Amino acid sequence: MSKKNIFITGVSSGIGHSLAAAYLHRGDTVYGVSRREPHDLMVTQGNFHFAELDLTDYEKQPAVCETLLQNAAELDLVVLNAGILSPIRDMVETPLADLREAMEINVWANKVLLDWLLLSGKTIRQVVGISSGAAITGHRGWNGYSISKAALNMLTQLYAAERPDIHFTALAPGLIDTDMQAYISGLGYDERFPAVNFLREARGTDAMPSPENAAPMLIKAFDLVMKNENGGFSDVRELQQRGEL
Repeated sequence: MSKKNIFITGVSSGIGHSLAAAYLHRGDTVYGVSRREPHDLMVTQGNFHFAELDLTDYEKQPAVCETLLQNAAELDLVVLNAGILSPIRDMVETPLADLREAMEINVWANKVLLDWLLLSGKTIRQVVGISSGAAITGHRGWNGYSISKAALNMLTQLYAAERPDIHFTALAPGLIDTDMQAYISGLGYDERFPAVNFLREARGTDAMPSPENAAPMLIKAFDLVMKNENGGFSDVRELQQRGEL
């Protein structure tokens, strides 16, 4: 297997951290950004290159990425993983500030990054935006998260239309036991939000693997979606149901 160059956002914890570790274990070169240093990856891996970056610092972001990726003329995969979950509550109770914050991190930060990457002259093979089933279900309480992930899906589709030479996918990773699930599990039972109750019950079961256990599956999913229409949305759970994962 040829070695690859992988760029991942949000590598300090959760899905991003576990993906970085899995790719490094394969011998690939990983370039990562996040607001905190993933010290374990930096200490143990010589093929890991990291820059501390708040992706919503739009003025700083291009310069940091240019320095980080200065020796990477080609990127086999870009994983837009960094994101946040807005507080779970009814839309009528949700302040605009919550919606703006979700859009800033989950959408606009990715636009700034993609604009720089696509104008940098680097050869890019694939871009995967980590989306969510919440982008299409509209469950009560998910508000800014659902809106921003739906926007990310469309952002992905629009870039795909402009750059047919790069394969873009918005991918829902399925249920993975991240900090987001820890927050959800800490919420009290509320009959208004059945999706929250479902996730809380799934935590700690085989239906919600750890990021470390999910990473190999996601890596396989990234390869599988390359066969799909450019700019489309895929859900890991549907790939599993079809027996492809």
